[in-house]
Amino acid sequence: MGDKDSLASPAPGQTGDSASPTSLAALDATKLNITLAKTLKPLQPIETLRFGQTFSDHMIVATFDPEIGWSAPEVKPHGPITLDPACSCFQYGGNVFEGMKAYLGPDGKARLFRPDMNMRRLERSCARLALPPIDGDVVLELVKCLVDLEKRWIPKESGYSLYLRPTVIATRPGLGVIASDHAMLYILASPTGPYYEVLKPVSLLAVSDNVRAWPGGTGGHKVAGNYSPGFLPQRIAAEKGYNQILWLFGDDRRVTEAGAMNFFVVIKRDDGDGVDLITAPLDGTILPGVTRASCLALASDPEFHKECCVRLHPQEKVYTMSDIIKWSSEGKLLEALLIGTAVIVGPCNKIGYEGEDIVIPGTGMGPVGTAFRKKILDIQEGRTEWKGWGVVCP
Repeated sequence: MGDKDSLASPAPGQTGDSASPTSLAALDATKLNITLAKTLKPLQPIETLRFGQTFSDHMIVATFDPEIGWSAPEVKPHGPITLDPACSCFQYGGNVFEGMKAYLGPDGKARLFRPDMNMRRLERSCARLALPPIDGDVVLELVKCLVDLEKRWIPKESGYSLYLRPTVIATRPGLGVIASDHAMLYILASPTGPYYEVLKPVSLLAVSDNVRAWPGGTGGHKVAGNYSPGFLPQRIAAEKGYNQILWLFGDDRRVTEAGAMNFFVVIKRDDGDGVDLITAPLDGTILPGVTRASCLALASDPEFHKECCVRLHPQEKVYTMSDIIKWSSEGKLLEALLIGTAVIVGPCNKIGYEGEDIVIPGTGMGPVGTAFRKKILDIQEGRTEWKGWGVVCP
């Protein structure tokens, strides 16, 4: 059987027959070719925008060949790409991506939010799937070029942005079960509004019969295969009246993530010294989210404590559904927050678990979530400068 043979030895051109890595062309943003669309699309009214359903006029594409290296990247009209049906991306899921946003500030400049973190994660994701190596700094320069070209697509209203999706897919044409030595990078741009109705609480169904990630797997990387296995549990949760899944892991029902988002709880402290902000640790099963890291950094900053009028004690630690039930029964569970690029910060109002609902107090976003959301949006939209997190696109 062909696949069995390919496990033992690489196909010709995969390793030994390939050009020396030092002679392969590197991805180079200065070689960007530009082919503009002949006709530009009309802009949609912002109230009609739905996440990931509208795309700008152009995209950027580059390809990697094991004999040549990276092609010159090209700006081209947004449209279909042509691939062999035997490509690794279809057969074995060799696909990674990033999610970023460009915001328009009051000065009229477009800004990205901590894009260096996205690029380092993209590099790690590619390495985890044994894709051809990619230079995230160059990808970032290409992202900036696309933002500059598509600036008219960035809505001016607060909470709206141009969502950017750098994607790397495995394009080796063949059914052998080996790493792909061919790849394609493409970058899409999509104007979008709030992921959920602004500040509308989200309900979660806690599940343990299916898991999002496991030790030694790919949960700590942004790979496509992490997402589609969650679609069925999500559908079941929706049928039961819940908006999203709260993923549990292990016999002790450890809390991990919510849907495709990081998850935080705000807990009243026994000593009265503010509140604990708790989220699961980066143990390989948790995605190291950019917004997650930003909330933890803000929570450690005394200056931010003054702004939100509460002392925060951030903790990355293992906690379980039993802990949440206990905190709730003792009146200590103050807020539950969904954190991510798309949602930014959103409130959870209840968690379904074993036939019962754990109700989070309040009717919307609590004070901690509100402070996080306001601060991060102020930085993203250029109203506040904070530690260089907002990066202006040329």
